Amino acid sequence: MITEINHASLSQIKNPELRAYARRYVEIYEDFLAQIARFGVELEARDSRPRVAEQLERLRQKGAHFRNDGKSIYINNISPACLTCRTGVGSATYFVSLRCHRDCFYCFNPNQEGYQRYTTELRDVSAELEELAAQHARVQHLALTGGEPLLYKDQALNFFQTARRKFPRAYTRLYTSGDQADTTTLAALKEAGLQEIRFSIRMHDTEKARRLTLDRIALAREYIPYVMVEMPVLPDKREEMKNLLVELNRIGIFSINLLELCFPLNNAAEFQRRGYHIKTPPHRVLYNYWYAGGLPIAGSEELCLDLLEFALDSGFKMGVHYCSLENKHTGQVYQQNRAGARSTITCASGKDFFLKTAKVFGKDIPQVKEALQRKRKAAYQEQTDYGYLEFNLRHIRDLTNLEIEVGISTNVLEQRAGEQVMRELKVDLTTPQVFDLSSDL
Repeated sequence: MITEINHASLSQIKNPELRAYARRYVEIYEDFLAQIARFGVELEARDSRPRVAEQLERLRQKGAHFRNDGKSIYINNISPACLTCRTGVGSATYFVSLRCHRDCFYCFNPNQEGYQRYTTELRDVSAELEELAAQHARVQHLALTGGEPLLYKDQALNFFQTARRKFPRAYTRLYTSGDQADTTTLAALKEAGLQEIRFSIRMHDTEKARRLTLDRIALAREYIPYVMVEMPVLPDKREEMKNLLVELNRIGIFSINLLELCFPLNNAAEFQRRGYHIKTPPHRVLYNYWYAGGLPIAGSEELCLDLLEFALDSGFKMGVHYCSLENKHTGQVYQQNRAGARSTITCASGKDFFLKTAKVFGKDIPQVKEALQRKRKAAYQEQTDYGYLEFNLRHIRDLTNLEIEVGISTNVLEQRAGEQVMRELKVDLTTPQVFDLSSDL
C-alpha cells in the first residue's frame, strides 16, 4: 500500500527529513491549485474520489472491464485503437487542417502548437504517410482528425487510399462531426478502405441538430464496418445522455467513447455560465502533459460512470467506454520513459508508466544502507546534497524487520539541452510492512 502525501497526510510522517522533503511537492501542488482560479473557473469544493470509488466498485461487481489501472473502463466492445492508445506504440494520428465549421465551447484545438498556422495552412498528410513508409515504420493504427477533416474531402480520401497502399494491415479511423458525411462521401471512404468512423455529438445543440447527426450515424452503418461516437460528457445532461445511449444502441453502433469533459483554459465565461467547476483533485500526478484537453470538469467522470452502469443494467449490445483524462496521458509517459536507459535503481510502473524509486532519509539511512549491503546486487545511490538514500523498489520487501518510512519517488525522463535527465514529480509514502510490489507498482 502506498499513501498519497498531501496537505492532510503530511503531518502523519514521523521522519522529519522525509516530511520536509515531501513538503516541497505538496506546496507545488497547492500552488498549482491556487493558480487555477486565474483561468476563470473555480475548483470544486468537494473531493469526488470517495463517490467515484463507490461507482468503480459497483462496476467491478457488475462485470465491467477495467484497463490502464482503472483509467479506461468499458463493456461489450472497444475500438482496437483505444487499446493501443494506452502506450501509443504503433499508432499515428494526422490532420489536414485544424479549421472547423463548428465552435464547441470545450474545444482544445486552440491550445495546440501551431493552431493559428494550421487553421489556414493545409498539411499534405498523404506525403507524410509516404515519408513514414519510407522510414519502414511499423504502424498498426492510422487516424485522420482535425479540425473537421471532411471539409477537405479529396485530401481525406487520398489519405486513406495512401494508408491502404502503404500500410495495408493498419487499422484506419476518421474523426468527424458528421455534417459532411453524405452518401457519396461515405461510399468513397468505404472504397478507400476506411475501417472506423467516429462521430461527435454536441449535447448543447438543438434536438433537431442532434437528430441530423444521428441520421448520418445510421447512414454510416451501411458503409463503414465500425461506426462509433466519441464525445465529452457534460455533467448537467444526465437524462439527455441516457436517451442518447438508448437511441445509439437502437441504431446499432459498434461503441461510444464517453470522454471526461475538460476546461481548455479558455472560454471561461461559457463554463461559468453553466456552473461548471474544475474537478478536485485535477490530476493524480502534476505534469505538463502533451494532450491539450485542459483540466477535468467536476461531475463529468461521475456521470460517465453512471452512464456506463446504466448501459450495463439496460443490457445494451453496443460498447460503452469511459475514457478519462488520465487515460489520455499514459501514452505520453510511456513514450518518454521507454526512450531512455533506466538505471538499476528505477522501476517502470505498470500502472502509470512513471519511473519509480525508493528513498529513505535521515536516521533511517545507515540501517537501510547496511541491509542493502548484505544483499547481492542491491544497488543504491546516496545523495548527500539532499540527504537521502535511493534504491530499487524491489528491495523494500527486504527491509520488513526495520521500522522505517519509505518515500516512493515518481519520475519522468526529459530532454534538456540535448541530454536526458530524470525529473522527479512527486513523493508518496509507504513502509516495508505494507508495501506490495505486485499491486503497488
